[in-house]
Amino acid sequence: MTPRSARGTINGKPDIRTVASLARVSIATVSRTINGSSAVSDKLSKRVWQAIEQLNYFPNTHARSLVSGRSRILGIIVENITNPFFPELIASFEEIAVTHGFELLVSSGNIQSAAQIETIVRRMLERKVEGVAVLTFGSEESVLDQLVNHSIPLVLAEFEVNNPRVSTILIDYATGVREAVEHLVKLGHRKIAYLAGPHTLHSAETRLHCFESATAVCGLRIRREWIVDADHTLKGGEAGMQRLLRLKERPTAVICSNDMTAIGVLHAAHQARLSVPEELSVIGLDDIAFTEFTLPPLTTIGLSRHDLARAAFDALRVQVEAMAEPGVQPVQRRFEVTTKLVVRESTAAPKA
Repeated sequence: MTPRSARGTINGKPDIRTVASLARVSIATVSRTINGSSAVSDKLSKRVWQAIEQLNYFPNTHARSLVSGRSRILGIIVENITNPFFPELIASFEEIAVTHGFELLVSSGNIQSAAQIETIVRRMLERKVEGVAVLTFGSEESVLDQLVNHSIPLVLAEFEVNNPRVSTILIDYATGVREAVEHLVKLGHRKIAYLAGPHTLHSAETRLHCFESATAVCGLRIRREWIVDADHTLKGGEAGMQRLLRLKERPTAVICSNDMTAIGVLHAAHQARLSVPEELSVIGLDDIAFTEFTLPPLTTIGLSRHDLARAAFDALRVQVEAMAEPGVQPVQRRFEVTTKLVVRESTAAPKA
């Protein structure tokens, strides 16, 4: 016979019966708790999780999915993993998902590549994800066709689709961008440039429109050469700033479509021996962790990764739970995440 330990485990490894015994509940209650069932009271659920932690028990997720018919895996797709914004977003999403009993499957890559899209979608389907957050901020169409056809709940950022299984997160860029423009105007700036993101991204186009609207409200006349196309990268910000430096009439302040662009601007200003903020004020957008440690620390328009991750998870969870209940029809939902200005040391009054 197989030897058992004093705790009733096989070869010293606890099983679901051991957990049930320690928590003084049935095996079914342990199973329901692990699977995130709402039928278990908070009191019993707490006892089960305490027993799991005490025993250092690891549920067999494969066996669990076979029994329940659910994988409890959510997917998240981003495009540019080299931008610190996205790892920070993924970390927040995973923290929230794990707390609610879900695992995370992350995919990143060139969403414009048909071959890579096929690989990403195949991975998601093979792992039987229950829902996918497509947070590419502008490259959704290439992924949508394949995922929608498989009736998988989706959540998109700034992109709406007329489908009950597809929810949307709308980001209020207007508030943060308006605060940034008003901040510069109060400091005395009238010559404000803008380094825009790629026109292929919905988010970049929205941010540019918000800048144009905010400057118009403030009565500013923005020269066309002060709006420069960049690509949301360090190199793009550096090249965009170099173009501004070649102009006869230079701006006294620059607002950038994201923080990576703004950090590139800081580098170009340093190379040109231009003092920030004494000779040039710079504002980014996203408030990634690096911005507190640039020289000088970057004033930026904050977009909370935690709020964005929470909205994405809540949208998927509602859809996933609806599909798990027989007869319940999915309902398309909209969530909103706001932005706000975070003032640091890269902005000041322009030189007289």
